[in-house]
Amino acid sequence: MSAILQQKPLKILKSVFGFSSFRGDQEEIINHILNGGDALILMPTGGGKSLCYQIPALCLEGVTIVVSPLIALMQDQVDALLQLGIKASVLNSTLTAAESLNIEAQMKSGELDIVYVSPERLNTASFLEVLKNCKISLFAIDEAHCVSQWGHDFRPEYTEFSKLQERFPTVPRIALTATADSMTRVDIIKYLNLSEGRTFISSFDRANIQYKVLPKNVERQQLLSFLKENHQDDAGIVYCLSRKKVEETAKWLKKEGFKALPYHAGLDKNVRQKNQTKFIKDESVIMVATIAFGMGINKPDVRFVVHMDMPKSIESYYQETGRAGRDGLPSSALLLYGIEDIAKLQQFITQSGASKEQKMLEQNKLNSMLGFAETVRCRRQVLLEYFGESPEKKSCDNCDTCLEPVNSFDGTVAAQKVLSCIYRTGEMFGVNYLINVLLGKEDEKITRFKHHRISTFGIGKEYDSFQWKSIFRQVVASGLAFVDAESYGSLKLTPSASGILRGEEKIFFRTDVMAQKESKSKSKSKKGEGSKKKSVLKNDDDEALFQKLRAYRLTIAQEQKIPPFIIFHDSTLVELATQKPQTLKAMGAISGVGETKLKRYGKGFLEVIKE
Repeated sequence: MSAILQQKPLKILKSVFGFSSFRGDQEEIINHILNGGDALILMPTGGGKSLCYQIPALCLEGVTIVVSPLIALMQDQVDALLQLGIKASVLNSTLTAAESLNIEAQMKSGELDIVYVSPERLNTASFLEVLKNCKISLFAIDEAHCVSQWGHDFRPEYTEFSKLQERFPTVPRIALTATADSMTRVDIIKYLNLSEGRTFISSFDRANIQYKVLPKNVERQQLLSFLKENHQDDAGIVYCLSRKKVEETAKWLKKEGFKALPYHAGLDKNVRQKNQTKFIKDESVIMVATIAFGMGINKPDVRFVVHMDMPKSIESYYQETGRAGRDGLPSSALLLYGIEDIAKLQQFITQSGASKEQKMLEQNKLNSMLGFAETVRCRRQVLLEYFGESPEKKSCDNCDTCLEPVNSFDGTVAAQKVLSCIYRTGEMFGVNYLINVLLGKEDEKITRFKHHRISTFGIGKEYDSFQWKSIFRQVVASGLAFVDAESYGSLKLTPSASGILRGEEKIFFRTDVMAQKESKSKSKSKKGEGSKKKSVLKNDDDEALFQKLRAYRLTIAQEQKIPPFIIFHDSTLVELATQKPQTLKAMGAISGVGETKLKRYGKGFLEVIKE
């Protein structure tokens, strides 16, 4: 063994963290680390990655160094460990010089079990010199996908971590991430010098998340219906592509009676920090954000994630939706998308300074994302296959295509009309213009280009504008045409279009969106109409107790100025509400109630239950 084994993992799991058994590969990973092994650990958000280094940190002699790219969240992670009685601290740019020196002294004297550091701090010569004078038990590099230029959160400072093996050859190193495709995994192993280590890949399946995808059709009303029907008074995240849309959506949600806050890189740093703190420490807050918000968010009771625009890749979508339901309770992921999203994302790709190879890769990832949105198959199966899994079940019974199977129709004639219209207008126009030609709308622009005289003018009146948008999306998703961002979103044909145009091949489209008509509803409803606060509990008495336990938890959290979930997760409160323990011993058997928390909070929660 590379270090002194001080306690047994299973005992720590129960006494400190309050869990009776390990999940998945956790035990095997921990034993591998305790035997001095390096590892790459891929585990979905909420799958228990943190325990893979926290338990070894308590088993081994010395201090575990955890690298985290998110300074704003380090303190929350430390606060959670302190609640468990674990000696933890943080080293980043928010500390004064005196505070940093004090923590470094504690590290040298062996007073700390875990220290979170920023990537920039770990790369400094002065800090590496400090580490030479410390007993280091383990290096844990979180969000390891940041090392890859093929990934979606590239951080160049991560590439410097390869030096750790040279400087500390006897100290185990582990890299952890919730999402990495095969190319990113290769980069992690290469740049972090993990070729001698093991790779542990857990299933990417987040079975508690229900996936739903809808084409945009008065999207604010779609969002409002989703919130009122499913997530009244729940905490959640709403992602938007632009900063302007973030602010407008947050402002609109406030008017509708929701506790909504904006977050994007253009906001003042103090405003961002204030909003993030409110989201983490309060309950029922909706964060409306760009993708600048989210990586490493450790709030377990996020009940939903909504994308108001299409993400750029399945990796991004998976990571962002994975921020819902980290506590294992039922949660939702809703994606609203339109062909205009594709045009914007393709414009981002073409206008970036990336290499031709990188742009091609990003385009392929966007195509995969579009294919996911338009699929008639089980969405969970498509996601898992993308990450290299082959699920046995063809239906998950927890996504829209499984709960309401999608019917299809022969769309060959409709596709021929679309492709012919693109061709006869010179492959120079976007979707909205082409739809106007098909519908026979003789406006100024169509007249100017003389497209009211071509054979495809007015041949598409069997469908309305909304239905034609669906057909155009499915034509693009099928690879028959593509949106050319370099020519302002105009549609161009691909070689695959010829078989359809000549009638040699058939194509089938989804009928679900075709059955809809464009919504004209502008109605507004007030918060609370037709809905009530609810959790996963079906028994009214259990639900009432759950809400009382939540209220008591929030009171304690506000007194201590910490997030409520640091005291107990919602999943623990659900178990307390259903089991209704009457003694401290019985409460100690509840999942998530360790010895320290039982001593600190047990009597108070028992009193609420007894009432």
